[in-house]
Amino acid sequence: MFLTSSSYIGQGVTRSRAIAHVRMNLPLNPSARTYRSKAGMAASHSSASPSTDSPKEKTQQAGTSGAAPAAGMQQLFNAWMNAWRSLGAAPGANGTPFAVPPMPSMPQMPSFPGMPDFSKLAAGTMPSMPSFAGLNIPSAAIPSERLQKLQADYSREAMELLQQAATSTSKAPELKDRRFSSDAWSSTPAYAFTAAWYLLNARYLQEMVDALEADPKVRERIRFAVQQWTAAASPSNFFALNPEAQKTLLESQGESLRQGVMNLLNDMQRGKISQTDESRFVVGENLANTEGSVVFENELMQLIQYKPRTATVRERPLLIVPPCINKFYILDLQPENSLVAHALDSGHQVFLISWRNADASIAHKTWDDYIGEGVLTAIGTVSQISGREQINTLGFCVGGTMLAAALAVAAARGEHPAASMTLLTAMLDFSDTGVLDVFVDEAHVQMREQTIGGKNGAPPGLMRGIEFANTFSFLRPNDLVWNYVVDNYLKGRTPVPFDLLYWNSDSTSLPGPMYVWYLRNTYHENRLREPGALTTCGEPIDLSKIDVPTFIYGSRDDHIVPWQTAYASVPLLSGPMKFVLGASGHIAGVINPPAKKKRNYWTLEGDVKTLPESPDEWFDAATEVPGSWWPEWTTWLDQYGGKKVKPRASLGSAEFPVIEPAPGRYVRQRE
Repeated sequence: MFLTSSSYIGQGVTRSRAIAHVRMNLPLNPSARTYRSKAGMAASHSSASPSTDSPKEKTQQAGTSGAAPAAGMQQLFNAWMNAWRSLGAAPGANGTPFAVPPMPSMPQMPSFPGMPDFSKLAAGTMPSMPSFAGLNIPSAAIPSERLQKLQADYSREAMELLQQAATSTSKAPELKDRRFSSDAWSSTPAYAFTAAWYLLNARYLQEMVDALEADPKVRERIRFAVQQWTAAASPSNFFALNPEAQKTLLESQGESLRQGVMNLLNDMQRGKISQTDESRFVVGENLANTEGSVVFENELMQLIQYKPRTATVRERPLLIVPPCINKFYILDLQPENSLVAHALDSGHQVFLISWRNADASIAHKTWDDYIGEGVLTAIGTVSQISGREQINTLGFCVGGTMLAAALAVAAARGEHPAASMTLLTAMLDFSDTGVLDVFVDEAHVQMREQTIGGKNGAPPGLMRGIEFANTFSFLRPNDLVWNYVVDNYLKGRTPVPFDLLYWNSDSTSLPGPMYVWYLRNTYHENRLREPGALTTCGEPIDLSKIDVPTFIYGSRDDHIVPWQTAYASVPLLSGPMKFVLGASGHIAGVINPPAKKKRNYWTLEGDVKTLPESPDEWFDAATEVPGSWWPEWTTWLDQYGGKKVKPRASLGSAEFPVIEPAPGRYVRQRE
């Protein structure tokens, strides 16, 4: 969906800092710091000097023995216990100062301009947390009874782990985490106990967040910050604590270190962590290579018409509106996983918008421009080329939001250019925006309006695509950030070729005024769902005026557009509707071709006239179907495609001649 965060990388710190932070040690400070639980009270920063004989150093000296590492761990444990005993002596919610055991010094994380200071947990200041200055965190405290139980449970588990480590015949603890699944971790007790100690502390930090009495949005913000912090602190991220990286260094006779440094330097130049071998992909050759032509273009978009692939086609064409924050070819990656190709092979004429990667020349463009010059212009052009008054339409992610807004504008003008509408993981009601909700509040929106939105006479700027890409990556830090830090830099590996991750890194910039309008009016104020609350292209927006048959798709595990939010579009629209729920997430759920015979989906059987109001009611009545949802969609679309006719011999028309072969110039423009 439309990303609403400021960048993790490139805002407040240099891009290279987050990438280059591959340390050779993990200092553990056993000293305690004092916190105050009263909201708004300044934290008391008193800390002892770090021990010069840290558990890390003892672990390194001990090699593979169990007793020596245990001594260092015991030292750290004693410091933690002293702090937690003082914590239990004073209720945490009455303003009494209490001590909290510190976590290790973490890799420096980027800042979030306009974001709250997540380091203020219970109005204290946690050491080494990233700076999230900009907002005030309301009162967030852990009830004393819950805190004491957490303390007791932690003490018991920590002591059990230490006792296990202290025995000369100790068996390595079981590590139920993918980061520590290699035999190199489990076969060496020192490393195994280091990982187990980290996992224990990370788990209890998350449980402390769960125990907070706070506004749900505040709690989720703190949870997100703790997730970033603990993910960065994993021993697997540090060469001195990663036995796999050390083994690779020895086996390669140092080559892995040389290659890792080269990978790091290359990524620092690019400003992002490599997730795939980008040299293996070329847009227009082995990506986005479905045959077609660009038949129209303006400042904002190119319109692609694809060559029909069947002897007959449905007379009404299909226009696809992809998200403007990404390149369109997520829907046309390769022949075997192309939704565009599937629609063509199902007998439909297909047109598609290719959004331009915004630069300074169009930094002034607005939301109205994207709807008017973009979606509505594309609809009119497709109608003229095909000679049909009505066409079928599909919007994916924010493209679905834009498509619905465009059709609402048309309806307000008394026009009805669409025979049907398909919405794929799209939001019209922004009540629940999933994990992205932690990024959006008035302070953040105002910051964006003042910096790139052209507010108060300031020149408009751009919302850079690199910010979108980096923020999406940090939504899953272990999988999309630190996994590649370890593989690329510590082990010196070249990422494997993966078309989806190549597309993920090929992001698109947006004009600032367009972005901030969308940010305020949808994510922040949720006004699109309110009839007449917004005006676009001079027309009041009322989604209930869209009365065309609509196919709505949501992904069960979507963390960007929760499937219940996709379902929330149902009561806003007026036409007959079909809802399908697919397995997997925001992208993998959508890109699920039939040939793969993977996953499943849920739908209501039979001719359903009215969908239930509640998504839970719908799910209880739905039937699970194995395989891809794509055939279900094309079967539905056939009803509104009109009769079958022979395809035209050439693409475009006299008024709209072919400009260049697909995929066109715009999609090849990179930051």
